[in-house]
Amino acid sequence: MNAPDHLSLLTAVLTQAGLSDADSRTWAAQSHLGAPHSTPRSGANAGRDLTQDRASFGAFWQQTNTLLHALPPKKQRTEPEQRAAQTLLTTARESREQFLHAHVAEVYSELTAQHTRLLRVEDLATAAGAAVPGLAPSAAVIDSENQLAQGDKDGHEIDQGLLFAHILANPDAGMHLCHAMLLPHPKAQALQAEFTKTGRVDLGNVQVEREGRSAIVNLSNQKYLNAEDDGTIEAQELAVDLCLQDEHSEIAVLRGARMQSGKYQGRRVYCTGINLTRLYHGKVSYLWYLIREMGWINKVFRGLASPDYSPDEILGRTREKMWISAIDAFAIGGGCQYLLATDVNIAASDAYMTLPARKEGIVPGAANLRLPRFVGDRIARQAVMLERRIDCASVEGRMICDRIVEPGTLDAAVTEMVESITRSGVVSAASNRKAFRVAHEPLDLFRRYMAVYAREQAYCHFSPALIGNLERFWSAHTRRVD
Repeated sequence: MNAPDHLSLLTAVLTQAGLSDADSRTWAAQSHLGAPHSTPRSGANAGRDLTQDRASFGAFWQQTNTLLHALPPKKQRTEPEQRAAQTLLTTARESREQFLHAHVAEVYSELTAQHTRLLRVEDLATAAGAAVPGLAPSAAVIDSENQLAQGDKDGHEIDQGLLFAHILANPDAGMHLCHAMLLPHPKAQALQAEFTKTGRVDLGNVQVEREGRSAIVNLSNQKYLNAEDDGTIEAQELAVDLCLQDEHSEIAVLRGARMQSGKYQGRRVYCTGINLTRLYHGKVSYLWYLIREMGWINKVFRGLASPDYSPDEILGRTREKMWISAIDAFAIGGGCQYLLATDVNIAASDAYMTLPARKEGIVPGAANLRLPRFVGDRIARQAVMLERRIDCASVEGRMICDRIVEPGTLDAAVTEMVESITRSGVVSAASNRKAFRVAHEPLDLFRRYMAVYAREQAYCHFSPALIGNLERFWSAHTRRVD
């Protein structure tokens, strides 16, 4: 389709939704196949000027938002109105991709003061939206969408996904961001003194305590069988930081707390993965996925970084400990993903693992990267794409779990494992962990995986298929959310 025909089609889509002919023509003319002043990319910046593009692209994104706001909310739109809204959103995203292709390195350098500031994902998203208006959604836009059910959102957080996909795809910017996310959480220092003194900190949905030579993270999201969501992520990361920085323990343990009510009352359960009820009701943010993968889970896998040294495996430095996972009952979804980052996994003989990503309609964290190392490519694909259940005591389960014990004996097995490991010393643990990582998953490989994950998860998070899956397989529309 030639340019005039394409512009006429864009204009027609908008006017059919009731938008003014003049505004529709102006917007279509500026879109220029998805990018104002679009030119072929033939170098790092293709000779383009950031100041000029910031102004021209910014004006186009503002015009897009103005037209979008002239339409009714998504839930109330007619079919032509929804088609117009999708055209506006898709075309603006194409232009953001053009902008980021040309300028992501410059923008990231500007936001981080030439890589001298290490900004976390959530801070970087806010800073990018302020520095380049329209490139990422503002806090006000996010707050407004957070009031809606997932299926009623326009998906402005997808623009965050595009931003982080490009940042992570750039080797220098991406490694710098990975470094930032491996630093101790800003709130951890204030809690460290309490943990050092008392050996216990209650973080609500997570408790961390010292027991002998181990520091134990007890997942305790009681209402949702240790599911994960925006209400658990910070506590999980703080608990991991406290364990890794604790001078009085040599090894760390991750497990589920005993349930206080319901079907599993009195029993420990490990984790049921992402909180599907809260996800359906729009209470799980897109950034949650990135903060989780690049934050506490990656800290378990790689240790804590410091501002002055790179956390890469070759010349970098990290502060790390061996981690033991204790699996009671089940490790579903995200819980199964934890096991791929911990060093020793002990499971009850009746426990099982699943990665129900197909039914959920999302990418299961870093499982696509890590699971094939344990069980091979075919079984990994079956687990992710065909919902294959893996019993911990099965042949495949023993490829992930190091020791299988009778139900009810897991506490003793964990204590025995801690004593066995610490009795012979843990001096070489960090060295051997790094040696395994550099061979199988160096930080730069993780960066590249996360670049793909950032984009793909953003689109999955707002896919109509996700909503349909949650209604079909989870009956999420019938469940109440707090």
